[in-house]
Amino acid sequence: MAVKVLVVDDSSFFRRRVSEILEHDSGIEVIGFAVNGREAVEKTAQLRPDMITMDVEMPVLDGISAVKEIMASNPTPILMFSSLTRDGATATLDALDAGAMDFLPKKFEDIARNNEDAIKLLQAKVKEIGRRRAPRPIKPLAPSRVTSPVSNKVPPASTSVRQPDRSFQRTASEQPSSAQTLPTRASGKKYQLVAIGTSTGGPVALQTILTQLPANFPHPILLIQHMPAAFTPAFAARLNGLCKIRVKEAQQGDRLEAGTAYLAPGGQQMMVEGRGGNKTLRVFEDNSERISYKPSVDVTFASVAKSYLGDVLAIVLTGMGADGRDGARMLKQTGATIWAQDEKSCVVYGMPQAIANAGLASEHLALNDVASRIKRETNCG
Repeated sequence: MAVKVLVVDDSSFFRRRVSEILEHDSGIEVIGFAVNGREAVEKTAQLRPDMITMDVEMPVLDGISAVKEIMASNPTPILMFSSLTRDGATATLDALDAGAMDFLPKKFEDIARNNEDAIKLLQAKVKEIGRRRAPRPIKPLAPSRVTSPVSNKVPPASTSVRQPDRSFQRTASEQPSSAQTLPTRASGKKYQLVAIGTSTGGPVALQTILTQLPANFPHPILLIQHMPAAFTPAFAARLNGLCKIRVKEAQQGDRLEAGTAYLAPGGQQMMVEGRGGNKTLRVFEDNSERISYKPSVDVTFASVAKSYLGDVLAIVLTGMGADGRDGARMLKQTGATIWAQDEKSCVVYGMPQAIANAGLASEHLALNDVASRIKRETNCG
């Protein structure tokens, strides 16, 4: 059955262009259009699409406000289109906070190296996201506390951010065969580093996990999120403002410190260099066409395997494709611990599925259980 899509944009040219691209795929059917956020809310209620593509900046009602209203009344998977600017990045992150599932740059040349690849990626994202089922209605979002870098302060409990319910329900046949019972004790393994790789659905997943970690977390954390270069500074700043641990965009020469998470910059690769207690980050431009993702989970995981020799907890979260599988295999060979997010809680069960199919993960965890397992495994909570 084709994924039914509502296309929302105030530009008639862009609506027509997106519609033409989507309907070239037999697995997609465009069932309607909206020219502003208010009309998007109304047509979502009327047409009940499987998913929505949504512009951020629109008249009458902007995209972020429309996402909030749709997620509160008729929850539907939403893919945002955004400009690759600082303001566009902030607005897109606000939309993800409001309940949107993923985003793409509005200029197709910013999506992929060539137009054909960009078209295929858009079609694939729409089909993957559109296969999700509607979640239960939710209350409107509480506003985020901050969106700029701040010092490492523990936020008051009363200002915790309420996330929209993204538990898109699958049919019974799609449910995992059995729920995993979480270990009640740590494995006893000693770690020096935690590394987390993710893609589609990753911003929300990372925020869910990192906001639960204590300020005195005993290890450095590496974050590899597929994201454009314009977005990673704003995303790192937002996480830093929401988390008790420190979060920063990684820079060349950063020395790895406990209680700090380093986000790989968009459009670049991040590797660990050195052995012993003096490990630093190498951040560099990668012009190789052999590696599709920049940053790449495989590249970072492979460097970690060489520098830490198995004293690593590596986690692969929601995302399309198989980035992270080869790097996780290298880590596994050194004795590292590999976990993967479970199918039910993923926005897209691609990267974790690749880990599962390769037999690399010792645990398959629901997103809401990951932080508590990390704290238990690392003896910090």
